Amino acid sequence: MEAKNRELPPRYRPDWIEKMDGRTTLARVVNERYETLANDLGGIEVLSYQKRSLCKRAIWMEAIIEQQEAALSRGEEVDQGKLTQAVNTLIGLLKTLGLERQARDVPDLQQYLQRRQQEATV
Repeated sequence: MEAKNRELPPRYRPDWIEKMDGRTTLARVVNERYETLANDLGGIEVLSYQKRSLCKRAIWMEAIIEQQEAALSRGEEVDQGKLTQAVNTLIGLLKTLGLERQARDVPDLQQYLQRRQQEATV
């Protein structure tokens, strides 16, 4: 059985979130951000494969940027070109996904009650 990652892997992989050790703070934060981003786009259930893929990449880039910013705050050397490129990449991903929250398609109370009543009679 493969061990779960306790930190960001050195390279992006499509299953990087799933491979995180869910007991770690990093994994909880990453999953929360992914869910928040998906919810802001109307909910995971309405997102196409392409948008879910872009969401994972946006969260990846955000984590990479935060790691580099933390290194800067500790006085460590950071490649400013790579940091700038990462920020620009994140901006591009977020613009592609959309910067505005999308409303979810939620039935009004009357529709909800009718649907519940129909399900109860089936």
